[in-house]
Amino acid sequence: MARIVVIGAGMGAMAAAARLAVAGHRVTVYERTDTYGGAVRRFERDGFAFDTGPGLLTLPAVYRDLFVKTGKEPLEDCVELVQVDPSSRHVFADGTEVSVPNASRAGVVAALDEALGASAGERWGEFLVRAREAWDRTRRPLLEEPLWPNWRVLADKEPYPGVPHKRLLRTRRASTLAEVGDWELRDERLTALLESHALAHGLDPRTAPASAAVLPYMEHAFGTWYVRGGMRELARAVYERCVRRRVEFVFGAEVARVLEKDGRAAGVELTDGTVAEADHVVADVDPVRLRALTEHPLDEDGDVRADLVQPLPGRFTLLLALRGGRGAGAAHRTVVHPPAPESELDFLVSPGGDEPPLPTVTVLRPDDPALKPDEEHESVVVSAVVSSEVGWEDEGTVRRYTDLLLEAARPAIPGLAERLLWHEVRTPEHVEDETGARFGAVPAPALAAGRGRFLHPANTTRLPGLYRVGGWSHPGGGLPHAGMSGALVAGLIVEGPEFRGSQ
Repeated sequence: MARIVVIGAGMGAMAAAARLAVAGHRVTVYERTDTYGGAVRRFERDGFAFDTGPGLLTLPAVYRDLFVKTGKEPLEDCVELVQVDPSSRHVFADGTEVSVPNASRAGVVAALDEALGASAGERWGEFLVRAREAWDRTRRPLLEEPLWPNWRVLADKEPYPGVPHKRLLRTRRASTLAEVGDWELRDERLTALLESHALAHGLDPRTAPASAAVLPYMEHAFGTWYVRGGMRELARAVYERCVRRRVEFVFGAEVARVLEKDGRAAGVELTDGTVAEADHVVADVDPVRLRALTEHPLDEDGDVRADLVQPLPGRFTLLLALRGGRGAGAAHRTVVHPPAPESELDFLVSPGGDEPPLPTVTVLRPDDPALKPDEEHESVVVSAVVSSEVGWEDEGTVRRYTDLLLEAARPAIPGLAERLLWHEVRTPEHVEDETGARFGAVPAPALAAGRGRFLHPANTTRLPGLYRVGGWSHPGGGLPHAGMSGALVAGLIVEGPEFRGSQ
Protein backbone atom coordinates (compact mmCIF):
# COMPACT_ATOMS: atom_id res chain seq x y z
CA MET A 1 0.00 0.00 0.00
CA ALA A 2 1.49 3.31 -1.10
CA ARG A 3 0.90 6.73 0.43
CA ILE A 4 -0.40 9.11 -2.21
CA VAL A 5 -0.88 12.86 -1.90
CA VAL A 6 -3.19 14.62 -4.35
CA ILE A 7 -2.91 18.39 -4.82
CA GLY A 8 -6.32 19.87 -5.57
CA ALA A 9 -9.84 18.43 -5.47
CA GLY A 10 -10.86 18.99 -9.08
CA MET A 11 -12.77 16.38 -11.05
CA GLY A 12 -9.63 14.78 -12.50
CA ALA A 13 -7.98 14.65 -9.08
CA MET A 14 -11.01 13.02 -7.47
CA ALA A 15 -11.34 10.53 -10.34
CA ALA A 16 -7.73 9.47 -9.78
CA ALA A 17 -8.12 9.42 -5.98
CA ALA A 18 -11.14 7.09 -6.07
CA ARG A 19 -9.44 4.63 -8.42
CA LEU A 20 -6.21 4.64 -6.40
CA ALA A 21 -8.06 4.08 -3.15
CA VAL A 22 -9.89 1.08 -4.61
CA ALA A 23 -6.49 -0.30 -5.64
CA GLY A 24 -5.53 -0.33 -1.96
CA HIS A 25 -3.54 2.88 -1.63
CA ARG A 26 -3.85 5.44 1.15
CA VAL A 27 -4.89 8.68 -0.51
CA THR A 28 -5.03 12.19 0.96
CA VAL A 29 -6.30 15.17 -1.04
CA TYR A 30 -5.14 18.68 -0.11
CA GLU A 31 -7.41 21.42 -1.47
CA ARG A 32 -6.59 25.10 -0.95
CA THR A 33 -10.25 26.22 -1.07
CA ASP A 34 -13.11 25.11 1.17
CA THR A 35 -14.80 22.68 -1.22
CA TYR A 36 -14.31 20.08 -3.94
CA GLY A 37 -15.07 20.06 -7.66
CA GLY A 38 -12.63 22.61 -9.10
CA ALA A 39 -14.64 24.67 -11.60
CA VAL A 40 -17.77 22.54 -11.09
CA ARG A 41 -19.50 24.73 -8.52
CA ARG A 42 -22.88 26.15 -7.61
CA PHE A 43 -24.15 29.58 -6.63
CA GLU A 44 -27.34 29.92 -4.58
CA ARG A 45 -29.42 32.95 -3.67
CA ASP A 46 -33.09 33.57 -2.79
CA GLY A 47 -34.14 30.07 -3.76
CA PHE A 48 -32.33 30.19 -7.11
CA ALA A 49 -29.38 27.92 -7.90
CA PHE A 50 -26.92 28.04 -10.80
CA ASP A 51 -24.08 25.96 -12.18
CA THR A 52 -21.07 28.26 -12.36
CA GLY A 53 -18.90 25.87 -14.35
CA PRO A 54 -19.78 23.30 -17.00
CA GLY A 55 -23.52 23.09 -17.60
CA LEU A 56 -23.68 19.96 -19.76
CA LEU A 57 -21.90 16.63 -20.06
CA THR A 58 -20.71 14.69 -23.09
CA LEU A 59 -19.30 11.16 -22.99
CA PRO A 60 -21.06 10.11 -19.76
CA ALA A 61 -19.48 6.68 -20.27
CA VAL A 62 -16.30 8.10 -18.70
CA TYR A 63 -18.07 8.59 -15.36
CA ARG A 64 -20.08 5.41 -15.72
CA ASP A 65 -16.75 3.58 -15.97
CA LEU A 66 -15.42 5.42 -12.92
CA PHE A 67 -18.38 4.33 -10.81
CA VAL A 68 -18.30 0.73 -12.09
CA LYS A 69 -14.59 0.47 -11.26
CA THR A 70 -14.85 2.05 -7.78
CA GLY A 71 -17.96 0.52 -6.20
CA LYS A 72 -21.18 -1.41 -6.51
CA GLU A 73 -23.42 1.60 -7.10
CA PRO A 74 -23.52 2.61 -10.78
CA LEU A 75 -23.54 6.26 -11.75
CA GLU A 76 -27.30 6.30 -12.41
CA ASP A 77 -27.93 5.23 -8.81
CA CYS A 78 -26.06 8.31 -7.59
CA VAL A 79 -27.25 11.00 -10.02
CA GLU A 80 -30.07 11.34 -12.52
CA LEU A 81 -28.77 11.74 -16.07
CA VAL A 82 -31.11 13.39 -18.57
CA GLN A 83 -30.46 13.46 -22.32
CA VAL A 84 -31.01 17.01 -23.57
CA ASP A 85 -33.20 17.25 -26.67
CA PRO A 86 -32.74 19.29 -28.74
CA SER A 87 -29.03 19.22 -28.12
CA SER A 88 -28.92 22.93 -28.89
CA ARG A 89 -30.84 25.72 -30.55
CA HIS A 90 -28.90 28.16 -32.71
CA VAL A 91 -29.96 31.72 -33.48
CA PHE A 92 -27.95 33.22 -36.33
CA ALA A 93 -27.24 36.86 -37.09
CA ASP A 94 -29.72 36.93 -40.00
CA GLY A 95 -32.54 35.79 -37.73
CA THR A 96 -32.52 32.18 -38.91
CA GLU A 97 -33.01 29.61 -36.17
CA VAL A 98 -32.45 25.87 -36.03
CA SER A 99 -32.89 23.30 -33.26
CA VAL A 100 -30.35 20.48 -33.53
CA PRO A 101 -31.71 17.09 -32.39
CA ASN A 102 -29.65 15.09 -29.92
CA ALA A 103 -27.58 12.20 -31.32
CA SER A 104 -29.64 11.73 -34.50
CA ARG A 105 -27.89 12.14 -37.84
CA ALA A 106 -31.12 11.88 -39.84
CA GLY A 107 -32.83 14.33 -37.49
CA VAL A 108 -29.97 16.84 -37.74
CA VAL A 109 -29.87 16.63 -41.54
CA ALA A 110 -33.62 17.17 -41.78
CA ALA A 111 -33.59 20.08 -39.32
CA LEU A 112 -30.76 21.86 -41.15
CA ASP A 113 -32.38 21.34 -44.54
CA GLU A 114 -35.65 22.81 -43.29
CA ALA A 115 -34.06 25.80 -41.54
CA LEU A 116 -31.13 26.65 -43.82
CA GLY A 117 -32.21 25.32 -47.19
CA ALA A 118 -31.89 22.15 -49.23
CA SER A 119 -28.43 20.51 -49.17
CA ALA A 120 -27.35 22.26 -45.94
CA GLY A 121 -28.11 19.13 -43.96
CA GLU A 122 -26.37 16.94 -46.51
CA ARG A 123 -23.18 19.00 -46.30
CA TRP A 124 -23.26 18.84 -42.50
CA GLY A 125 -23.88 15.11 -42.61
CA GLU A 126 -20.91 14.59 -44.93
CA PHE A 127 -18.80 16.69 -42.57
CA LEU A 128 -19.79 14.45 -39.65
CA VAL A 129 -18.61 11.39 -41.61
CA ARG A 130 -15.18 12.99 -42.02
CA ALA A 131 -15.18 14.10 -38.39
CA ARG A 132 -15.82 10.50 -37.37
CA GLU A 133 -12.77 9.46 -39.37
CA ALA A 134 -10.66 11.97 -37.42
CA TRP A 135 -12.20 10.66 -34.18
CA ASP A 136 -11.44 7.03 -35.05
CA ARG A 137 -7.84 7.91 -35.93
CA THR A 138 -7.13 9.78 -32.70
CA ARG A 139 -9.50 8.49 -30.03
CA ARG A 140 -7.21 5.93 -28.45
CA PRO A 141 -3.80 7.67 -28.58
CA LEU A 142 -5.30 11.07 -27.79
CA LEU A 143 -7.80 10.14 -25.05
CA GLU A 144 -7.36 6.58 -23.77
CA GLU A 145 -3.60 6.14 -23.56
CA PRO A 146 -0.85 8.05 -21.77
CA LEU A 147 0.78 10.55 -24.08
CA TRP A 148 3.33 8.67 -26.17
CA PRO A 149 7.01 9.59 -25.75
CA ASN A 150 6.96 10.23 -29.52
CA TRP A 151 3.99 12.55 -29.14
CA ARG A 152 5.02 14.37 -32.31
CA VAL A 153 3.25 11.60 -34.23
CA LEU A 154 0.05 13.25 -33.01
CA ALA A 155 1.40 16.74 -33.61
CA ASP A 156 2.59 16.62 -37.20
CA LYS A 157 -0.09 14.71 -39.10
CA GLU A 158 -3.59 16.13 -39.55
CA PRO A 159 -6.09 13.28 -38.95
CA TYR A 160 -9.00 15.11 -40.55
CA PRO A 161 -9.26 13.66 -44.08
CA GLY A 162 -8.74 15.57 -47.27
CA VAL A 163 -11.73 16.26 -49.53
CA PRO A 164 -11.75 15.84 -53.32
CA HIS A 165 -12.26 19.18 -55.06
CA LYS A 166 -13.96 18.86 -58.45
CA ARG A 167 -12.69 22.11 -59.92
CA LEU A 168 -9.11 21.60 -58.79
CA LEU A 169 -9.18 17.89 -59.81
CA ARG A 170 -7.27 17.02 -56.67
CA THR A 171 -7.73 16.42 -52.97
CA ARG A 172 -7.11 19.30 -50.63
CA ARG A 173 -6.67 18.98 -46.91
CA ALA A 174 -7.91 21.64 -44.50
CA SER A 175 -5.36 22.63 -41.87
CA THR A 176 -7.70 24.69 -39.67
CA LEU A 177 -11.32 24.41 -38.56
CA ALA A 178 -12.09 27.69 -40.34
CA GLU A 179 -10.93 26.15 -43.61
CA VAL A 180 -13.26 23.20 -43.03
CA GLY A 181 -16.13 25.65 -42.79
CA ASP A 182 -15.10 27.71 -45.80
CA TRP A 183 -14.27 24.80 -48.13
CA GLU A 184 -16.78 22.15 -47.12
CA LEU A 185 -19.83 23.73 -45.48
CA ARG A 186 -20.09 26.81 -47.71
CA ASP A 187 -22.73 28.53 -45.61
CA GLU A 188 -21.99 31.21 -43.02
CA ARG A 189 -24.57 29.76 -40.67
CA LEU A 190 -23.21 26.22 -40.88
CA THR A 191 -19.74 27.64 -40.37
CA ALA A 192 -20.95 29.54 -37.30
CA LEU A 193 -22.47 26.32 -35.92
CA LEU A 194 -19.20 24.48 -36.48
CA GLU A 195 -16.94 27.18 -35.08
CA SER A 196 -19.06 27.69 -31.95
CA HIS A 197 -17.93 24.26 -30.73
CA ALA A 198 -14.30 25.39 -30.82
CA LEU A 199 -14.99 28.84 -29.42
CA ALA A 200 -16.81 27.31 -26.44
CA HIS A 201 -13.45 25.86 -25.39
CA GLY A 202 -11.57 29.13 -25.94
CA LEU A 203 -10.19 28.03 -29.31
CA ASP A 204 -9.89 30.36 -32.28
CA PRO A 205 -11.23 28.38 -35.28
CA ARG A 206 -8.82 30.29 -37.54
CA THR A 207 -5.87 28.63 -35.80
CA ALA A 208 -7.43 25.52 -34.27
CA PRO A 209 -6.51 22.42 -36.30
CA ALA A 210 -9.06 20.79 -38.56
CA SER A 211 -9.06 17.89 -36.08
CA ALA A 212 -11.16 20.12 -33.82
CA ALA A 213 -13.98 18.62 -35.89
CA VAL A 214 -14.06 15.91 -33.22
CA LEU A 215 -15.66 18.40 -30.80
CA PRO A 216 -19.05 18.63 -32.58
CA TYR A 217 -18.72 14.95 -33.47
CA MET A 218 -18.51 13.96 -29.79
CA GLU A 219 -21.80 15.72 -29.07
CA HIS A 220 -23.43 14.21 -32.13
CA ALA A 221 -22.25 10.64 -31.54
CA PHE A 222 -22.55 10.36 -27.76
CA GLY A 223 -25.27 12.88 -27.00
CA THR A 224 -25.53 15.84 -24.68
CA TRP A 225 -26.52 15.17 -21.08
CA TYR A 226 -27.62 17.10 -18.03
CA VAL A 227 -27.46 16.02 -14.38
CA ARG A 228 -30.73 16.68 -12.59
CA GLY A 229 -30.15 19.19 -9.81
CA GLY A 230 -27.26 20.75 -11.71
CA MET A 231 -23.81 19.57 -12.72
CA ARG A 232 -22.61 20.18 -9.18
CA GLU A 233 -24.45 16.96 -8.35
CA LEU A 234 -21.93 15.05 -10.44
CA ALA A 235 -19.08 16.59 -8.42
CA ARG A 236 -20.92 15.67 -5.22
CA ALA A 237 -21.35 12.07 -6.35
CA VAL A 238 -17.66 11.71 -7.24
CA TYR A 239 -16.63 13.29 -3.93
CA GLU A 240 -18.90 10.95 -1.97
CA ARG A 241 -17.54 7.97 -3.87
CA CYS A 242 -14.03 9.05 -2.81
CA VAL A 243 -15.10 9.37 0.82
CA ARG A 244 -16.68 5.90 0.76
CA ARG A 245 -13.41 4.53 -0.58
CA ARG A 246 -11.67 6.13 2.44
CA VAL A 247 -9.99 8.98 0.59
CA GLU A 248 -9.13 11.70 3.11
CA PHE A 249 -9.82 15.34 2.18
CA VAL A 250 -8.12 18.31 3.84
CA PHE A 251 -9.70 21.62 2.81
CA GLY A 252 -8.16 25.05 3.30
CA ALA A 253 -4.76 23.46 2.83
CA GLU A 254 -2.52 25.07 0.22
CA VAL A 255 0.59 23.26 -0.96
CA ALA A 256 3.73 25.40 -0.94
CA ARG A 257 6.14 22.94 -2.53
CA VAL A 258 6.65 19.37 -3.62
CA LEU A 259 9.26 17.59 -1.52
CA GLU A 260 12.02 15.52 -3.11
CA LYS A 261 14.17 12.73 -1.72
CA ASP A 262 16.64 10.50 -3.50
CA GLY A 263 15.69 11.98 -6.85
CA ARG A 264 11.93 11.46 -6.66
CA ALA A 265 8.82 13.14 -5.26
CA ALA A 266 8.50 12.37 -1.56
CA GLY A 267 5.49 14.39 -0.39
CA VAL A 268 4.40 18.01 0.00
CA GLU A 269 4.84 20.93 2.36
CA LEU A 270 1.84 23.14 3.08
CA THR A 271 1.95 26.90 3.48
CA ASP A 272 1.55 26.49 7.26
CA GLY A 273 4.70 24.37 7.37
CA THR A 274 2.95 21.01 7.68
CA VAL A 275 4.75 18.21 5.88
CA ALA A 276 2.93 15.23 4.35
CA GLU A 277 5.22 12.43 3.21
CA ALA A 278 4.17 10.30 0.26
CA ASP A 279 5.35 7.70 -2.21
CA HIS A 280 3.58 9.46 -5.08
CA VAL A 281 2.28 13.00 -5.62
CA VAL A 282 -0.56 13.75 -8.03
CA ALA A 283 -1.04 17.42 -8.97
CA ASP A 284 -4.27 18.87 -10.41
CA VAL A 285 -3.00 22.42 -10.84
CA ASP A 286 -2.15 25.00 -13.48
CA PRO A 287 1.21 24.09 -15.13
CA VAL A 288 2.82 27.41 -14.21
CA ARG A 289 1.85 26.94 -10.58
CA LEU A 290 3.11 23.36 -10.61
CA ARG A 291 6.44 24.52 -11.98
CA ALA A 292 6.69 26.92 -9.01
CA LEU A 293 6.14 24.05 -6.54
CA THR A 294 9.35 22.26 -7.48
CA GLU A 295 12.78 23.27 -8.71
CA HIS A 296 13.05 20.02 -10.64
CA PRO A 297 12.54 20.29 -14.44
CA LEU A 298 9.28 18.55 -15.34
CA ASP A 299 9.60 18.20 -19.11
CA GLU A 300 12.23 17.66 -21.73
CA ASP A 301 13.43 20.84 -23.40
CA GLY A 302 10.94 21.79 -26.08
CA ASP A 303 8.38 19.26 -24.85
CA VAL A 304 4.72 19.60 -25.63
CA ARG A 305 3.19 22.83 -24.30
CA ALA A 306 5.81 23.07 -21.58
CA ASP A 307 5.54 26.86 -21.57
CA LEU A 308 1.87 27.63 -21.05
CA VAL A 309 2.60 31.10 -19.77
CA GLN A 310 0.59 33.32 -22.11
CA PRO A 311 -2.88 34.44 -20.99
CA LEU A 312 -5.54 32.13 -22.43
CA PRO A 313 -9.21 33.01 -22.89
CA GLY A 314 -11.51 32.79 -19.91
CA ARG A 315 -15.26 32.91 -19.43
CA PHE A 316 -17.58 35.75 -18.43
CA THR A 317 -20.85 34.52 -16.95
CA LEU A 318 -24.14 36.07 -15.86
CA LEU A 319 -26.44 34.27 -13.44
CA LEU A 320 -29.97 35.55 -14.07
CA ALA A 321 -32.91 35.28 -11.68
CA LEU A 322 -36.08 35.75 -13.73
CA ARG A 323 -39.72 36.19 -12.83
CA GLY A 324 -42.12 34.11 -14.87
CA GLY A 325 -41.97 30.46 -15.81
CA ARG A 326 -39.64 28.91 -18.38
CA GLY A 327 -42.35 28.42 -20.97
CA ALA A 328 -43.21 25.37 -23.06
CA GLY A 329 -40.76 24.47 -25.80
CA ALA A 330 -37.81 26.44 -24.44
CA ALA A 331 -34.50 24.85 -25.38
CA HIS A 332 -32.12 23.84 -22.60
CA ARG A 333 -29.20 25.36 -24.53
CA THR A 334 -29.33 28.19 -27.05
CA VAL A 335 -26.29 29.59 -28.86
CA VAL A 336 -26.77 33.12 -30.19
CA HIS A 337 -24.32 33.99 -32.96
CA PRO A 338 -23.07 37.58 -33.42
CA PRO A 339 -23.26 39.69 -36.59
CA ALA A 340 -19.47 40.18 -36.78
CA PRO A 341 -17.74 36.90 -35.83
CA GLU A 342 -14.37 37.99 -37.21
CA SER A 343 -14.40 41.07 -34.98
CA GLU A 344 -15.21 38.87 -31.97
CA LEU A 345 -12.26 36.59 -32.71
CA ASP A 346 -9.91 39.52 -33.35
CA PHE A 347 -10.85 41.10 -30.02
CA LEU A 348 -10.49 37.78 -28.23
CA VAL A 349 -6.94 37.36 -29.50
CA SER A 350 -5.87 41.00 -29.19
CA PRO A 351 -8.18 43.23 -27.13
CA GLY A 352 -7.57 46.86 -27.92
CA GLY A 353 -8.98 50.20 -26.84
CA ASP A 354 -12.18 49.90 -28.88
CA GLU A 355 -15.46 48.75 -27.44
CA PRO A 356 -15.75 44.95 -27.51
CA PRO A 357 -18.09 43.56 -30.17
CA LEU A 358 -21.12 41.43 -29.44
CA PRO A 359 -19.87 37.97 -28.50
CA THR A 360 -21.21 34.51 -29.19
CA VAL A 361 -23.28 33.68 -26.11
CA THR A 362 -24.48 30.37 -24.71
CA VAL A 363 -27.76 30.51 -22.81
CA LEU A 364 -28.62 27.61 -20.49
CA ARG A 365 -32.25 27.32 -19.36
CA PRO A 366 -32.55 23.98 -17.51
CA ASP A 367 -36.04 22.62 -16.90
CA ASP A 368 -35.16 21.74 -13.31
CA PRO A 369 -37.31 22.54 -10.25
CA ALA A 370 -34.23 22.20 -8.02
CA LEU A 371 -32.77 25.41 -9.47
CA LYS A 372 -35.63 27.84 -8.80
CA PRO A 373 -37.94 28.77 -5.91
CA ASP A 374 -41.14 27.77 -7.77
CA GLU A 375 -42.71 27.37 -11.20
CA GLU A 376 -43.25 31.13 -11.47
CA HIS A 377 -39.52 31.79 -11.71
CA GLU A 378 -36.57 30.68 -13.79
CA SER A 379 -32.79 30.49 -13.31
CA VAL A 380 -30.69 31.11 -16.43
CA VAL A 381 -26.94 31.08 -17.08
CA VAL A 382 -25.53 33.24 -19.90
CA SER A 383 -21.84 32.93 -20.76
CA ALA A 384 -19.30 34.00 -23.35
CA VAL A 385 -15.64 33.26 -23.96
CA VAL A 386 -13.62 36.43 -23.36
CA SER A 387 -10.06 37.68 -23.25
CA SER A 388 -8.33 37.40 -19.90
CA GLU A 389 -6.41 40.63 -20.59
CA VAL A 390 -9.13 43.29 -20.54
CA GLY A 391 -8.78 44.28 -16.86
CA TRP A 392 -11.57 42.50 -15.01
CA GLU A 393 -10.88 44.46 -11.82
CA ASP A 394 -12.35 47.56 -13.54
CA GLU A 395 -16.05 48.06 -12.74
CA GLY A 396 -16.66 49.83 -16.05
CA THR A 397 -15.35 46.83 -17.98
CA VAL A 398 -17.59 44.48 -16.02
CA ARG A 399 -20.62 46.71 -16.69
CA ARG A 400 -19.85 46.86 -20.42
CA TYR A 401 -19.63 43.10 -20.70
CA THR A 402 -22.76 42.66 -18.61
CA ASP A 403 -24.69 44.89 -21.00
CA LEU A 404 -23.21 43.09 -24.01
CA LEU A 405 -24.23 39.65 -22.77
CA LEU A 406 -27.73 40.81 -21.84
CA GLU A 407 -28.16 42.34 -25.28
CA ALA A 408 -26.83 39.26 -27.04
CA ALA A 409 -29.02 36.90 -24.98
CA ARG A 410 -32.36 38.63 -25.74
CA PRO A 411 -33.20 36.45 -28.77
CA ALA A 412 -32.92 33.38 -26.53
CA ILE A 413 -34.99 34.68 -23.59
CA PRO A 414 -38.34 36.30 -24.44
CA GLY A 415 -39.03 39.41 -22.38
CA LEU A 416 -35.64 39.31 -20.69
CA ALA A 417 -35.52 42.97 -19.62
CA GLU A 418 -38.97 42.88 -18.00
CA ARG A 419 -38.41 39.52 -16.33
CA LEU A 420 -34.99 40.20 -14.77
CA LEU A 421 -35.13 40.31 -10.96
CA TRP A 422 -31.40 40.39 -10.34
CA HIS A 423 -28.16 39.07 -11.73
CA GLU A 424 -24.78 37.95 -10.45
CA VAL A 425 -21.57 38.42 -12.43
CA ARG A 426 -18.68 35.99 -12.62
CA THR A 427 -15.49 37.12 -14.35
CA PRO A 428 -12.28 35.18 -15.10
CA GLU A 429 -11.00 36.49 -11.76
CA HIS A 430 -13.65 34.44 -9.95
CA VAL A 431 -12.49 31.34 -11.82
CA GLU A 432 -8.88 32.05 -10.90
CA ASP A 433 -9.81 32.39 -7.22
CA GLU A 434 -11.67 29.07 -7.25
CA THR A 435 -9.42 26.94 -9.43
CA GLY A 436 -6.01 28.60 -9.15
CA ALA A 437 -5.75 28.72 -12.95
CA ARG A 438 -3.80 31.80 -14.04
CA PHE A 439 -6.00 34.44 -15.67
CA GLY A 440 -9.06 32.29 -14.95
CA ALA A 441 -8.34 30.40 -18.16
CA VAL A 442 -10.39 27.38 -19.11
CA PRO A 443 -8.29 24.57 -20.63
CA ALA A 444 -9.40 23.11 -23.96
CA PRO A 445 -9.45 19.41 -24.83
CA ALA A 446 -6.30 18.06 -26.42
CA LEU A 447 -6.31 18.03 -30.23
CA ALA A 448 -4.06 16.34 -32.73
CA ALA A 449 -2.04 18.22 -35.40
CA GLY A 450 -1.13 21.92 -35.09
CA ARG A 451 2.53 21.03 -34.36
CA GLY A 452 1.59 20.00 -30.83
CA ARG A 453 0.27 23.40 -29.75
CA PHE A 454 -3.06 21.81 -28.84
CA LEU A 455 -1.69 18.89 -26.86
CA HIS A 456 -1.13 19.06 -23.11
CA PRO A 457 1.77 17.97 -20.91
CA ALA A 458 2.01 14.25 -20.23
CA ASN A 459 0.63 12.80 -17.00
CA THR A 460 4.15 11.72 -16.02
CA THR A 461 6.96 14.19 -15.36
CA ARG A 462 10.76 14.07 -15.27
CA LEU A 463 10.54 13.95 -11.49
CA PRO A 464 9.77 10.30 -10.70
CA GLY A 465 6.75 9.94 -8.45
CA LEU A 466 5.15 13.25 -9.55
CA TYR A 467 2.13 13.03 -11.85
CA ARG A 468 -0.16 15.55 -13.51
CA VAL A 469 -3.93 15.15 -13.67
CA GLY A 470 -6.91 17.27 -14.72
CA GLY A 471 -7.60 19.73 -17.49
CA TRP A 472 -4.09 21.19 -17.66
CA SER A 473 -2.55 17.81 -18.47
CA HIS A 474 -3.16 15.09 -21.03
CA PRO A 475 -5.83 14.70 -22.45
CA GLY A 476 -6.91 18.28 -21.68
CA GLY A 477 -9.94 20.17 -20.44
CA GLY A 478 -13.62 19.30 -20.17
CA LEU A 479 -15.52 17.02 -17.80
CA PRO A 480 -15.01 13.78 -19.76
CA HIS A 481 -11.34 14.54 -20.36
CA ALA A 482 -10.81 15.19 -16.64
CA GLY A 483 -12.27 11.77 -15.87
CA MET A 484 -10.01 10.19 -18.49
CA SER A 485 -6.93 11.84 -17.01
CA GLY A 486 -7.81 10.41 -13.61
CA ALA A 487 -8.01 6.92 -15.10
CA LEU A 488 -4.65 7.36 -16.86
CA VAL A 489 -2.83 8.57 -13.74
CA ALA A 490 -4.29 5.77 -11.62
CA GLY A 491 -3.18 3.24 -14.24
CA LEU A 492 0.35 4.65 -14.37
CA ILE A 493 0.71 4.44 -10.58
CA VAL A 494 -0.90 1.03 -10.14
CA GLU A 495 0.61 -0.72 -13.19
CA GLY A 496 3.75 1.37 -13.68
CA PRO A 497 5.32 2.90 -16.81
CA GLU A 498 4.24 -0.07 -18.93
CA PHE A 499 0.58 0.97 -18.56
CA ARG A 500 -0.90 1.64 -22.01
CA GLY A 501 -4.49 2.46 -21.21
CA SER A 502 -7.67 0.48 -20.75
CA GLN A 503 -8.26 -2.35 -23.21
